[in-house]
Amino acid sequence: MIFNLLMSKLPTISYKELLKLLNQLDYQIDRQRGSHIRMKKILPKGHHSITIPAHKEIAKGTLNNILNKISQYTNVPKEELLNRLRK
Repeated sequence: MIFNLLMSKLPTISYKELLKLLNQLDYQIDRQRGSHIRMKKILPKGHHSITIPAHKEIAKGTLNNILNKISQYTNVPKEELLNRLRK
């Protein structure tokens, strides 16, 4: 039930909208293979890479996982990331 509540909070977005958010957070495109784009951010202790599916609509579970990882590595709260996506 809690999972369903969290999923209902997530906006429906395209990969282009997610790429804009990642660019704002200093992620750069590392490479693309097929319908997947690999983004990379240089951090003080190395780098963080994340794969984004290049789909018109990103599945909510996939978006949730991506936002959790981004929040973990950038120390930006997930709620703030969601607010940026909704703007």
